[in-house]
Amino acid sequence: MAIILPELPYAYDALEPYIDAETMHLHHDKHHQTYVNNVNAALEKHPEIGEELEVLLADVESIPADIRPAVINNGGGHLNHALFWELMTGEETTPSTELSEAIDAEFGSFEEFKSIFTAAATTRFGSGWAWLVVNKEGKLEVTSTANQDTPISEGKTPILGLDVWEHAYYVKYRNVRPDYIKAFFSVVNWTKVSELYAAAK
Repeated sequence: MAIILPELPYAYDALEPYIDAETMHLHHDKHHQTYVNNVNAALEKHPEIGEELEVLLADVESIPADIRPAVINNGGGHLNHALFWELMTGEETTPSTELSEAIDAEFGSFEEFKSIFTAAATTRFGSGWAWLVVNKEGKLEVTSTANQDTPISEGKTPILGLDVWEHAYYVKYRNVRPDYIKAFFSVVNWTKVSELYAAAK
């Protein structure tokens, strides 16, 4: 059974004015679909390894060498985007008490966390992602990855991620990545992030 493109959990214009509908159509229907098509094509060459991308990307050396780059790039692209869509909402949400306390304990305050996360997203050179993850010790950590690399490959569980590839923001924000990063915090689905935190720790 092939990997399929998940439907958005909201309308294309649900994140307006922060994330525009045109970007959502291009990002979801075109970019994400391409990752799905490419990873399916790669996995068809080695049906014996299965299609559990989380398992494969947690141990990239287990992926046959001839398809390893394609699975890392396109499988990671699929997983990252499938999570990304769920991490946004047009409704107002707040972190759970449990997550809020963990953020305060690890970063000092929610505002300081936002500052650190924003710095990670702003300074990621070229294409990539900024992440809030639960690390191997069960603690929160802000990190970033290049291209479509996933924290799963580092043994970390992503609970919040921001796509800072230019295709994620160029239609509306042009080259002003900091404005896009600021806007992202207006659409974060903290209910989902809190659920992921509770499950990960």
